Amino acid sequence: MQANTTTPASTTARHSKLLIIGSGPAGYTAAIYASRSALEPVLIEGLQPGGQLTITTDVENWPGDTSVQGPELMARMGDHARHLGTEIINDYIVEVDLSRRPFTAVGDGGARYSADSLVIATGANARWLGLDSERLYRSKGVSACATCDGFFFRNKVVAVVGGGNTAVEDALHMANFASQVYLIHRRGSLRADKTNQARLLANGKITPIWNAEVADVLGDGKKVTGLRLHHRDSGETSELALDGLFVAIGHDPATSLFKGQLVMDEDGYIVVTPGSTATSVPGVFAAGDVQDKHFRQAVVSAGMGCMAALEAEHFLIDTQAGISQPG
Repeated sequence: MQANTTTPASTTARHSKLLIIGSGPAGYTAAIYASRSALEPVLIEGLQPGGQLTITTDVENWPGDTSVQGPELMARMGDHARHLGTEIINDYIVEVDLSRRPFTAVGDGGARYSADSLVIATGANARWLGLDSERLYRSKGVSACATCDGFFFRNKVVAVVGGGNTAVEDALHMANFASQVYLIHRRGSLRADKTNQARLLANGKITPIWNAEVADVLGDGKKVTGLRLHHRDSGETSELALDGLFVAIGHDPATSLFKGQLVMDEDGYIVVTPGSTATSVPGVFAAGDVQDKHFRQAVVSAGMGCMAALEAEHFLIDTQAGISQPG
């Protein structure tokens, strides 16, 4: 993925019509569309070039691919953007100023960037339990995305960890595939809304395990075989045989860089105009998981990347024509 990627070597500001921060499906798709619109975009890859899909193995819900490896899909998207003329820079943005145009950004090594418009596609990161064994078995039975990976556990036994709406919805989703679903929650009651709770408790394939925490993920080195649970009420431990673990304790959007400069919700997701990717600052657009807390799917992020590029193009045309932008 690093072929034909620029490494910043100067503190002289690199100016572009459109700067894209982030290189997942949203960022790459924005780059593809912006390049086709002759905007000559500059894309900053970030700490994890390719985004979360680079740590995903089999992807079976990307249109046109029966099955594709996540890193391969991201490499293809990056190559597509380069082919069309996107300058992709291996850097990590540590500072931005959105108070005036052109917008400015500073990379980790001091490289400076300026742009007439900006697409934020920095994504979100799943919260994990923090266990070494959990890290060992990621993509080997441990996942943070039931809608992405649920199909692989048809007729298997799985567990979902969490107590909010995401965990309950994931458990209900997994009940469509798995033979048995355990919902493990560290408390004695759920935080999910009452409707979701009623659906979960009425589902005969789902068994709640209350007041329990995952102490360890068990496996044979190649795949998950079970969990070791710590029961908070009794202090005892037990083992639970299963085939997969879905961690559903939330996501953290990668938006700390923009706090105080853009309107965000209580969870740190960037607020956009409904039906748009436009943020509270004219000329700044947000695509993908930085503003989407519900779907978190690559194809949705890609669609938003397309929207952001087209909206950035229209913004630049309008500002060049002297049409005032709502602020």
